[in-house]
Amino acid sequence: MAKQEYIQKNREWLSAKAKEPGVMSLDKGIYYKVIKKGNPKGAMPNRGSVVTAHYVGKTINGKTFDSSRGGVAPAFRLRELIPGWVIALQQMHVGDKWELYIPAEQAYGSRNIPGIPGGSTLVFEIELLGVA
Repeated sequence: MAKQEYIQKNREWLSAKAKEPGVMSLDKGIYYKVIKKGNPKGAMPNRGSVVTAHYVGKTINGKTFDSSRGGVAPAFRLRELIPGWVIALQQMHVGDKWELYIPAEQAYGSRNIPGIPGGSTLVFEIELLGVA
C-alpha cells in the first residue's frame, strides 16, 4: 500500500471510530472510550508527574507493537511521552482504564518507528495505576 493511501486509511478509521457509541473526544483529534472508571476523586497527573501505567499499544490492524502486560507496570515522566498520552493522561484518574485512539500527528507523525509505519493512528489500552 502506498504511503499516502496508508495515511488516508488511518484517518478514515479514526473518523469512523469517533462516531461509535461511547467514544468521546479530547483535544487535537484524540478519542477515547472508558473501559473502567477509577475513583473520581483520585489523583490526576499533570505534565510534570511521574505516572505508573499498564498499557498495550496497537496499530489499527490490531497488531501489537508494545505492551507492559505480563511484567511490572513501568513509570514514565508524562512530559516525555508522545503528545497523545500527555493530553489523555491528564484527564484520567488513578484506576481509570481507557482505550485511546491517537492520530499520527499526536503520536509519531510521518516517522517510521520499529513496528509502527509513519502516518499510523495508534490504539492504546491504558490503565493509570499511580501518580507521583
